[in-house]
Amino acid sequence: MIEYSKEIDKYLQRLFSITRSITGNGNRETLKILQELIPLNIIEYPSGQDVYDWTIPKEWNIKDAWIKDSNGEKIIDFKQSNLHVVSYSTPLSDTLSFDKLKDNLHYLEDSPDAIPYRTSYYNEDWGFCISKNQFKKFFKEDSLYEVFIDSELTKGSLSIGELLIEGKSKKEYLISCYICHPSMANDSLSGVLTTAFIAQELLKIQDTLEHSYRIVFVPETIGAIAYTANNEYAMKNINNGLVITTCGGPGEFGYKQSWDENNFINSMVEDVFKENNIEYLTYPFDIHGSDERQYSSQAFKINCATISKDRYYNYDYYHTSLDNLDFVKAKYINETLNLYLQLIRKMDKNIIYKNLYPNCEVMLSKHDLYPKTGGALLPSSSVSALDIILWLLYYCDGSMNLHEVSKKLNVNINLIYSEACKLESKNIIEKIL
Repeated sequence: MIEYSKEIDKYLQRLFSITRSITGNGNRETLKILQELIPLNIIEYPSGQDVYDWTIPKEWNIKDAWIKDSNGEKIIDFKQSNLHVVSYSTPLSDTLSFDKLKDNLHYLEDSPDAIPYRTSYYNEDWGFCISKNQFKKFFKEDSLYEVFIDSELTKGSLSIGELLIEGKSKKEYLISCYICHPSMANDSLSGVLTTAFIAQELLKIQDTLEHSYRIVFVPETIGAIAYTANNEYAMKNINNGLVITTCGGPGEFGYKQSWDENNFINSMVEDVFKENNIEYLTYPFDIHGSDERQYSSQAFKINCATISKDRYYNYDYYHTSLDNLDFVKAKYINETLNLYLQLIRKMDKNIIYKNLYPNCEVMLSKHDLYPKTGGALLPSSSVSALDIILWLLYYCDGSMNLHEVSKKLNVNINLIYSEACKLESKNIIEKIL
């Protein structure tokens, strides 16, 4: 088990309040800070680029925004919370009556202290998000309000972070998170930091990795679409992946299954929970959620799973200002990080081998894999190393992966992999990845 809680907390504090959206300087600042942890390549896709049925929008940046009452007092201030402004709000400087302002004020009826998170990415508009208590305190029907938004929409670009970690095989796993949410710690900052520290750990053991890893930091939806469109060949050759988000809350662990519930990645996630004696919630795959919707679309069909701790939609503070650093703690993220690392270790060992001696049994004693003196071996209720070797030779026909073998034998995949490596080193089996 690794312990990164202090470092995670440091980056939570630094990254939390940065104004991120689907484009803009806040995303670049975030990616540059993550470069302190991993050698992230920052890629820019230009505004106006068509990516399948979508078009990358103009770049949005904001410097300031506020509402003043009739006395000139600032009652809503972007600099106190960047959630106060609807993301992608157009520039504005005007004095408005309450009647003209009210439809552009967003608040939650059932959570009076919370500022909601709202966006207007693809429909040029403006708005302010406030708590219900602020609405009741500051806004009156017969009042005038000075409204100011210092923002700009320009022909710029959409920023992506990418890290390719090459293993022994060119066969890749995808690890993806989204970077577009400001001032919300569980959604999505917990996933961003979990992904960064996963990448850091994988880099430490790169020489031992069986698979390669494509790790991406994208703005949700449009970023995943833009990335797949610009890397279509590589993405169509990926079969499995992880979409990492909402994994830093105090609540229950759970996981969203990949589109094929029988895929090995779902079984592996459940194994990790069971090995750690963790009760967990299971969320079947559906068309709502995060970027697995893009990666699992018909042309790609990547089986992506998500381990969560207070999953999106399912906690009271979702998409509000209460999803903050009082709710999310570094220790919770560290717990999830360790579960993901255990899962990835299993995923990395899930190799398909082919027996190079399919005609009857291999003479194991010739390869120092069988006792020189015969007659003493008897069948046992427990599975020995020799049993694993014999079953591997039986099952490794070029189509069955090691996870399937481990399930048939009810033996941890780490033990299966260890014996497979022995057979591979003696040129008895070969990898078919």
